[in-house]
Amino acid sequence: MPDKVVFSSSSLPSHLNEQAKFGLWQDIHMAEIWSVDYSIADNIPFNAEIEARAVGEVNLGRMAGTIKHASRKAQHIKEDSRDGYLLLINNGASEMVGSQIGRTYAIASGEAALVSASEAFEMTGNERNVWGNIVIPQKVLAGAFASIDDLLAMRIGADNEALRLLRSYWAMLEGNGLTLTPDLGAHAASTIVDLVGLATGAKGEAAELAGLTGLRAARLAAILEKIRANYTDPRISAQTVANELRLSPRYIHDLLQETGLGFSERILELRLLRTRQMLSDRRNDGLRVGEIALLCGFGDVSYFNRSFRRRFGGTPGSMR
Repeated sequence: MPDKVVFSSSSLPSHLNEQAKFGLWQDIHMAEIWSVDYSIADNIPFNAEIEARAVGEVNLGRMAGTIKHASRKAQHIKEDSRDGYLLLINNGASEMVGSQIGRTYAIASGEAALVSASEAFEMTGNERNVWGNIVIPQKVLAGAFASIDDLLAMRIGADNEALRLLRSYWAMLEGNGLTLTPDLGAHAASTIVDLVGLATGAKGEAAELAGLTGLRAARLAAILEKIRANYTDPRISAQTVANELRLSPRYIHDLLQETGLGFSERILELRLLRTRQMLSDRRNDGLRVGEIALLCGFGDVSYFNRSFRRRFGGTPGSMR
């Protein structure tokens, strides 16, 4: 693996005051890395350090320091034409809050969120922050997972098994002094992309289908497609899906149970994820929580409230 590239405020001229150092650091950052407006903590000395290294087509980076806020706007996107995806992993002690495409997220220590460099975004932390960036070209990630944009700005919990494995794999690549040949680098990059897909949920169906072959795999794919297209319909049931696909409800239940998530559980999960997305979208501020629940397929608002708290650990109103 090639030596890491370090861009640190400690290498700037020592005679500059804190604000001048920050201004120069940001100018260099925008010229050599990408266009983002940063702001810093006012009451402590400015400090920032970026480490980055390439692994095949993927870049692994870490950033630490007194950067308190980052903002990428339409003018920045136009200036540098960057279109990759970034998996942001909070390696610090304090929560980081961000937003993109009308969605907001809050990631605590060890948690992550996926954002796109081709869309404007904001991110705010505390006075000192530490985070990791896994940068993947758009053509690579979108090529691997067609629905990846549906998962932007969604919180990935620290207990996510794929995220934990991804962090361990990253540490292994950094810690054992490996020198990656181009072939090994490409293999490692492919593994990282797969783990990002699993961590975000983009590879969920691919993983479910991997253990099935032939007719059963084709039928499972058809069932999942029907569920995905109709889960907001309160009338959906195993019977209605079975009728459309000319299968028996028992066969549908059995096939879905093999994936580890039954029909009712799958419908509930999709509805809960959809309601959380709509609640965090500012464009839906005019809708009441109950209205959003009904739009997402819930017929009983009390049941929705209980399910939401159990799934996300907070009330639906707290997501607004």
